[in-house]
Amino acid sequence: MASRPTVSIIGKDGAPTGATHPMPAVFTSPIRPDIVQRVHTGIAKNKRQPYAVSEKAGHQTSAESWGTGRAVARIPRVSGGGTHRAGQAAFGNMCRSGRMFAPTKIWRKWHVKVSQGQKRYATCSALAASAAAPLLMARGHEIMTVAEVPLVVDSDLFDAGAYTRTAPALALLKAVGAGPDLEKAKYSKKLRAGKGKLRGRRHRQRRGPLVVYNPEVDGKELVKAFRNIPGVETSPVSALNLLQLAPGGHLGRFIVWTSAAFKALDEIYGSTTEASAHKRDFFLPSNVVSQADLTRLINSSEIQSSLNAPKGDAVTRRGAVQKKNPLRNKQVMLRLNPYASVFAKDSQKKQ
Repeated sequence: MASRPTVSIIGKDGAPTGATHPMPAVFTSPIRPDIVQRVHTGIAKNKRQPYAVSEKAGHQTSAESWGTGRAVARIPRVSGGGTHRAGQAAFGNMCRSGRMFAPTKIWRKWHVKVSQGQKRYATCSALAASAAAPLLMARGHEIMTVAEVPLVVDSDLFDAGAYTRTAPALALLKAVGAGPDLEKAKYSKKLRAGKGKLRGRRHRQRRGPLVVYNPEVDGKELVKAFRNIPGVETSPVSALNLLQLAPGGHLGRFIVWTSAAFKALDEIYGSTTEASAHKRDFFLPSNVVSQADLTRLINSSEIQSSLNAPKGDAVTRRGAVQKKNPLRNKQVMLRLNPYASVFAKDSQKKQ
């Protein structure tokens, strides 16, 4: 994303307005799927509701072992007679109508503390991934009709509460090229498999675009306009959530930015050299490796000239001593490992 210095601002009809904005520094953050998945797993656990089986489950019957001598196991058995239940094994976790092994308790450790630095790093990585079109397509978003990502819409469209109804909001998303992604999310609604149908999560649905706005400029009325569109979510730029930026821990969420929210990113996240104005002592993470193409580094003329020096020269042109392979040169191997000669003789005797 650093190769593209500016982003075009899209108007109501889906065409560029002619205005541009420099690419915020947060989009140059390193993309770290490992950190994002780890942080997402921890954050997602913080909204779980405690559950446990009844303390009396599996023990609400009078059962007593028959002891030895009847050629049956010594597991407790239900008393009585005349029914199928009489004589059945009880209480054990291997028994029908018995308790489970290690019954769940509500005092289990449900929440996970995730450090603030890791959460901020993961958020920056998710934002950087949202500006890479291949990652968006790999996640399943339909963006072939989108002019460019990140997609920035002019904030002047939201003045005077122009978008408080669903119809104009839907028309705007279709005009800027997000229509295919909306259709994909709309027709992805499926009935959930399993017992979740009985527990308030009867359906499953894919995620569509995420609309990020600036409440101070765009207002909060647009939330009502977008909230009834299937798959579409909204979020203020000052409270971006990793659960929305990378659902399921998968990078590449399709984001529709308002121009006011897009311009606020530099102030909120700062850069690698300037601290954030909203987050105390926070600098954007830097890349550990500035050039990730190791093949290109190894095959570069600078490195190859040092490695491929003439055979007669013991010293390369940069002054580094040319190393010999100890696996082929016995003298070098003996300097590294004096026991190598004894080991070689022993191996020859065994053969």
